[in-house]
Amino acid sequence: MFKQISNELKNHAPFTIFGAMTGICVMLVFQTIPKDISHNIFFILHPVHVLLSALVTASIYELHQCKQVSKKGFKGKCNFLVLLLIGYIGSIGIATISDSVIPYLGEILLKMPNRGIHLGFIEKWWLVNPLAAIGVAIAYFRPATKFPHTGHVLLSTWASLFHILMALGGALNGWSYFIVFAFLFFAVWAPCCLSDIVFPLLLVKEQKFNQKPS
Repeated sequence: MFKQISNELKNHAPFTIFGAMTGICVMLVFQTIPKDISHNIFFILHPVHVLLSALVTASIYELHQCKQVSKKGFKGKCNFLVLLLIGYIGSIGIATISDSVIPYLGEILLKMPNRGIHLGFIEKWWLVNPLAAIGVAIAYFRPATKFPHTGHVLLSTWASLFHILMALGGALNGWSYFIVFAFLFFAVWAPCCLSDIVFPLLLVKEQKFNQKPS
């Protein structure tokens, strides 16, 4: 298990660095946009992030625990309520840490004037929570992991960025960009791997890591 986690973190680091770099590029363009626009963009990116996170988390669990691999394909289904619970906790809980909590810590460190923590599952409960359920439902009928996980990483990066832009209140100096880059990287790197891969695999009774679900 620990070797699997280490390998996943190592393999995802280069792509996460790329994602954080795109975030800095976006910040250079949009750093002076009004707070309410940043708020609206955040609450587009964050809910979609939750959707993809729930889809991947539930898919990983279903493909490893609830389906048996054979030459004829996958057979068997999870209990939907169990899958919903796993997908919801893995997406809402960890996406909130990634998109809101860790960026907020960066805002505190940089003493941004409009800093605040925005919890999507509370502020926009009517949007974020149903999207988590929809992600699990998609995984139940058609589990997939590769493209949704890639989209999840980029969306998480940009959601974290616009959370920071809400607090910015003006342009940053050169040194602050390095701090923002570091927070964007760590806000996505460990939480996304934890949500999509580590969390569901910890719940698998018979872990068959040599399987390659699609």
